[in-house]
Amino acid sequence: MSQESQIEVHRGLMDICFDRSPTTLIDGRAGELRYRGYSIHDLAGESSFEETAFLLLFGELPSRSALNDFDRDLKQARRLPSSILDIIHIIKDAHPMDVLRTAVSALAAIDPETADNSIDATRRKGIRLNAQVPVIICAHHRIRQGLEPVAAHPDLGHAANFLYMLKGEVPSADAAALTDKDMILHAEHGSNASSFAARVVAGTEANLHAALVAAIGALSGPAHGGAAENVMLMAKAIGDPAKAAEYVKEKRKAREAIMGFGHRVYRAEDPRARHLREGVKRLSMEMGQPHWYEILEALVEAMRPYSRHGVNVNVDFYAGVIYHLHGIPDDLFVPIFAIGRIPGWTVQVMEQLENNILIRPRLLYTGPEPRNYTPIEAR
Repeated sequence: MSQESQIEVHRGLMDICFDRSPTTLIDGRAGELRYRGYSIHDLAGESSFEETAFLLLFGELPSRSALNDFDRDLKQARRLPSSILDIIHIIKDAHPMDVLRTAVSALAAIDPETADNSIDATRRKGIRLNAQVPVIICAHHRIRQGLEPVAAHPDLGHAANFLYMLKGEVPSADAAALTDKDMILHAEHGSNASSFAARVVAGTEANLHAALVAAIGALSGPAHGGAAENVMLMAKAIGDPAKAAEYVKEKRKAREAIMGFGHRVYRAEDPRARHLREGVKRLSMEMGQPHWYEILEALVEAMRPYSRHGVNVNVDFYAGVIYHLHGIPDDLFVPIFAIGRIPGWTVQVMEQLENNILIRPRLLYTGPEPRNYTPIEAR
């Protein structure tokens, strides 16, 4: 019996559990997502990004004093060394994800605990990166426009400060709250491509910065992080809610995917989507651009016949329109995803390091049978 007939191949490691995790429960059939046992619906409705990040990194919801200390640590780390700003200036014309990846890699040369892979040090580095990543993204966006970076606001929360550094003005309470909710929803999602990449790197006993560079690289691929940007491009192409049904019909006829629908894990609707749906509706009305929400809802209606086959709306379907309504350029959509995901990537690395093992799956060989080497003169 051949090796090929004896071994079952699971392409993409679909439905393969490679480890145990106490952090994130995803029930794709029921459409359920929990962080550390807490429903995403409760966290999105009641929590803050800082509180959710603390929950992921420490395992429990914080007391008031613990949250204040955590918030203080984040705010104290909202700065970049001049050498990192110099690098950003040099590569300012690159895609924001490439700039982010390069800057995080460079921070490894500066962080005082880079080589310390203990759980406590890894957590501290994760907290610093959680604060530094938004600064990198905003500084680059300003620099590429010929503007000076905006220094972090000493009093604003994580989401509000990101919008402040990006635009140079204090955001409205509603804008900050919606961005905060978006970051909570993106904070952690099990062993997705970028988190798995981070764990593979951590499995080699590399440091957190190296693992997050790998995660950022994986997220930059359009098959993983590009859905929000592609949904916005799709909405612009449709232009009118009345044209949504025909758009879906033509795409399905050509066997092409509809952006923002379907998920590798969820067969029911992505539980995160509902929390951004209301945000898009409210924000589009406030901005005097209700047609964006109407286009999205027309697409949902046109796709309803496919929902019984597990092709449901996902979180990125609504996220891109929110960013667009805030006036954020399309190429910053994926970096915003990365801002929210830093706590999740960090906790995935911490879990890997707690009981580390080199991740080394096999490939099933399907090449030629054994053959003799022919000297080049005889070929």
